[in-house]
Amino acid sequence: MHSQPLEGVTVLDFGQVYNGPYCGFLLAQAGARVIKVESRAGETLRARGNSSPATYPFASLNANKECITLNIKSPGGQSLLKTLVKSVDVVFENFAPGTMDRYGIGAQVLRAINPKLIYASSTGYGVANGPYREYLGMDITLQAMTGVMSVTGEDGGPPLKTAAAFADFIAGTHLYAAIVSALLGRTRSDEGATVDISMQDAVFPTLATALGSYYIAGEQRPRAGNRHPAGTLSPYNVYQTEDGHVAIICIREGHWRNLCDAMGEPELVEDPRFATMQARAENIDAVDERVNAWTCQHLKADIFAIAQQHGVICAPVQNLEDVTNDPHMTERGSLQKRQHEQLGEIAQFQTPLRYRDIDPPELNDVRSLGADTDSVLQELAGLSDAEIESLRDQEAV
Repeated sequence: MHSQPLEGVTVLDFGQVYNGPYCGFLLAQAGARVIKVESRAGETLRARGNSSPATYPFASLNANKECITLNIKSPGGQSLLKTLVKSVDVVFENFAPGTMDRYGIGAQVLRAINPKLIYASSTGYGVANGPYREYLGMDITLQAMTGVMSVTGEDGGPPLKTAAAFADFIAGTHLYAAIVSALLGRTRSDEGATVDISMQDAVFPTLATALGSYYIAGEQRPRAGNRHPAGTLSPYNVYQTEDGHVAIICIREGHWRNLCDAMGEPELVEDPRFATMQARAENIDAVDERVNAWTCQHLKADIFAIAQQHGVICAPVQNLEDVTNDPHMTERGSLQKRQHEQLGEIAQFQTPLRYRDIDPPELNDVRSLGADTDSVLQELAGLSDAEIESLRDQEAV
């Protein structure tokens, strides 16, 4: 077995909620030693208790990390971080803008102590410049600010956010990518870097299709629900089945021909209303009516199977029970059934970053708050038991 790509890299993870912790999870599963640093009360999700909607994401996002406490508001905690930073490669956080600077432990201070340090932050709008740099941001507000909500929903309805916290997770992914890129750059320059990830920057490129339509039309089109945002592809929708729905898309003429064969209506290829992509877009209601007339006669699993046999891009609309038992993700090891003390059996996700001949580390349970404080401080800061006890007395850890 080959070693993990980031073996030998040590990280202090100040991540909170989803954005930062997901970056830390990816780093840990790529082989880095990730030390989760929390306040004495625990980070936001841990502090909500063991039986809340936060329990599952906390357990999943913080697996395979060591856990220490450190009170960054106390002089003792600040001094301790300055000692620890001499022995680590990466410090990252997704606090409100300016939090670490306010306590005298921001990028400039820590990188002066360790010039090889990668200091990375992820905030709503980035901290380097721009009029929004001090504004707070969370997933829903970023979906609003970036325009995502304005293109999501039905024509005539209100703007909608997606229930998936994609802004947080895509920002965490960019944070990971920037840290790894900086680590690679350090191998050439022998110097660290300061990473500034903006959630707004990370989300904006996801609007590529909607923006393409906007620039062609010269104005924003009405919200299109499940249809193509530019209205130029058909079929492109969610269609009813006997037991739910399926999503079908045809992006080439060959896909449409394949779908007609799958539906048992090859003659539709010659119908002038459907003969070209432009014609189908102009007759989108008629296209959807014909496709829906076929799908509603079958189970979604049967539609899915027929579609695969005919080379049609299709998928069933799976619910949460379906996705947590997905056979493909289970076989890949992307989902692993594990026992959780409060939740019972859960489907826990593995890292999406995979390498041939290198399996990611086995998932471990989240460590209790501060479980590794003593061992980490003894190893990285060279502190004695008495010195650690003194820090506890000072409420620094």
